[in-house]
Amino acid sequence: MSKEQEHAEEHASLIKTPQQLVVTVVLSFVIPIIIILMLVNVVVSKGRSGAGSNALTPDAIDKRIAPVAGFDFVDITAPKVFKTGEQVFGAVCTSCHTAGVAGAPKVGDSAAWGPRIKEGYEAMLNIALHGKGAMPAKGGNPSLSDYEVARAVVYMANKSGGNLPEPQAPAPEGGQGAAPAASQPAQAQAQPQQAPAQTPPAAPATAAAAAAAPAQQAAPAAAQPPAQAAAQPVNPAGEKLYKSTCFACHGTGVAGAPKFGDKSAWDKYIQTGEDTMVKTAISGKGAMPPKGGAANASEDDIRAAVRYMVNAAK
Repeated sequence: MSKEQEHAEEHASLIKTPQQLVVTVVLSFVIPIIIILMLVNVVVSKGRSGAGSNALTPDAIDKRIAPVAGFDFVDITAPKVFKTGEQVFGAVCTSCHTAGVAGAPKVGDSAAWGPRIKEGYEAMLNIALHGKGAMPAKGGNPSLSDYEVARAVVYMANKSGGNLPEPQAPAPEGGQGAAPAASQPAQAQAQPQQAPAQTPPAAPATAAAAAAAPAQQAAPAAAQPPAQAAAQPVNPAGEKLYKSTCFACHGTGVAGAPKFGDKSAWDKYIQTGEDTMVKTAISGKGAMPPKGGAANASEDDIRAAVRYMVNAAK
């Protein structure tokens, strides 16, 4: 072999056919793109806790383990702070009365509110408290007091051409007026004890009359406990706790909670007895946290709330 042939073989190209040339050109574009994509994926995946997903990030875990219903922890022993009319309107009434949804009179529309204002404050308040048409009672928020609803009615009416005075605030609970009423039973019990001492000696009576007198005195005394028990008011703490906490689930039956007033849903729980229901409410069950989320509620408050809901389902 000559030197010229050896020199030609040393400089021969690796691409000998058109097919090889096409493959080489394609790979020259594809390989750099693949490398770039892999580098981007490595940079982006540095903040991920899971392999190729965000399933194990703290935010994703918090969303998965979050309870079905939301709870606002409220101290039911704290003094009641009433919302203003503007606050009630912004939280409840604005959804319909700002845009005039479902025939609701739009706030600021004096033509729409004029006939209602002429009907009087009591008529408007009665509709707001009990509902009418598409509007539910108290705008769908039963936790509102009548006073707060009245404030919202006056606020909307005055914004729409009315000139109604501010409703009178209710008397505070547990005021001084309760003391005389509480002392009445003690006075009533003291009177029978003083009566024998003040009565002058009676003339001698027959043995039958003497035996009948204690029996007559015992009959009214035996009848007093049932009468006093019937006169005792229902514990308002049960309704207050329900409207502040329990309503979140039991008002609509969220997460399998027995719906308020649904007799068939409550029947199986009523059959277990009040003590069992109170124990379940205190310790929690399923999506319901202990004490329904009212950590400061006492056992008596929980029992009162259970009785309130059970009575509504009977």
